[in-house]
Amino acid sequence: MRKGEKITTNIDWPLFGVYLVLMLLGLTTVYSTAYNPDHPNLFDFSQKYGKQVVWLLVSLFLGLLVLLIDADIYRKFATPIYLFTLALLVIVLFMPAKFGARAWLGIGSLGIQPAEFAKIGTALLLAKYISGVNIKLQNVQTVIISNSIILIPMVLILLQPDAGTFVVYTSFLFVMYREGLSYDPLILKIINLIPGIKFKETWVGSHFIPIMFAVVLLCVATLLYSGETITFGFLPNFKIPGVVGVLLGLVTIAGVFLFLSRFIGSRRDRKNALFIVIIGLVLSTSISLGVNGLFKSLAPHQKERIELFLGLRKDDDGDDYNRNRAMAAVGSGGFLGKGYNKASVSSVESNHVPESETDFIFCPFAEEWGFLGAFILVCLYMFMLFRIIMIAERQKSRFIRIYAYTVAMILFYHFMVNIGMDIGFAPVIGIPLPFFSYGGSSMMSFSMFVFVLLKLDSQRSYILQ
Repeated sequence: MRKGEKITTNIDWPLFGVYLVLMLLGLTTVYSTAYNPDHPNLFDFSQKYGKQVVWLLVSLFLGLLVLLIDADIYRKFATPIYLFTLALLVIVLFMPAKFGARAWLGIGSLGIQPAEFAKIGTALLLAKYISGVNIKLQNVQTVIISNSIILIPMVLILLQPDAGTFVVYTSFLFVMYREGLSYDPLILKIINLIPGIKFKETWVGSHFIPIMFAVVLLCVATLLYSGETITFGFLPNFKIPGVVGVLLGLVTIAGVFLFLSRFIGSRRDRKNALFIVIIGLVLSTSISLGVNGLFKSLAPHQKERIELFLGLRKDDDGDDYNRNRAMAAVGSGGFLGKGYNKASVSSVESNHVPESETDFIFCPFAEEWGFLGAFILVCLYMFMLFRIIMIAERQKSRFIRIYAYTVAMILFYHFMVNIGMDIGFAPVIGIPLPFFSYGGSSMMSFSMFVFVLLKLDSQRSYILQ
């Protein structure tokens, strides 16, 4: 902290206020959900709500420490912080498995998830690298290094395995797109290595979002048919694997494109179109086969969740029990809800919704406060996201702006997927609701995300890079 400057100087109070409101609402919901009549005291540390109080206070204490440190420290020490979190991700792989994954670092019931804190290290280093003075966004080296910063922790997290956090890391791609960093230089360099081909530009960067949606559709199509075999009516004995059928469909689309290109442009344009199709087929095939292989390598319970979400299997009272009970709990709240501490479907006591104080905490809140309460909660999260974006856009420093957008995107992913799980719009992949779900690692990491942003924003006039 700079000389003569108070800790509260230039703090964005609306963001801090909504952060406190969400934490307190989360604490009251954990208390209501995990309530034990034999231990009614909120500060009974033998109960989950007592432990949540501890995590809340620890998070506020860490936030105070963050505000006391000069803001420029986070940029200068971004690399050591990133390397430290990577080291934790490596160490955790040698720890005993817990809940089917090697994701916890600690002893007994006390432990942290390094993957939660690795997101902070990745966000800081990515912001530092892209905001560098000599960094050119339209450069092959920039594309490779920035993506490597993201991919290294993603691979380590996948080895745990932690599919939920792995998915959250894709949010960094949208941040890079916002800053103008595209894959055009790398793709252009690869294409121009082919003899006889000389492209001056590509359109991948300007069509990043549509391409991402196309990749998602390709992945979904692969998963929908990966376990199936396709038969042909006129050849009843001829069967092919579903993933091969998806690839044949891609070849057919490419063939139509090539056929149409014969009537468009010059001979050189048609030749270039051929190579574009070939490269597109190679990339699509790699993605499809990669997704198919990754799906087969997942743990059985992870496969089941994806299959149930995609409708490949139906088991309302078995493997899909959690999601169905979660939707039933949300729906049972009606418009105004049943009242505080009166949730019946999603209470820990009834055990109809497992993990109702962690991954499915939105269920008891919606059951107690109904549609109106759930709507207000969603509005609070949306206010927080818009406030962070507003903070990002008022920065002169590219470093702070990039970091702010990473915070916004990561919070958005968690908010969207967690609530989506509870209402049947997203697969159950174990993502906590920020500042709401029970758990120390998520509470501390999300709090540090916000407090670092508050500190950086409070000293935005000093950090100009």
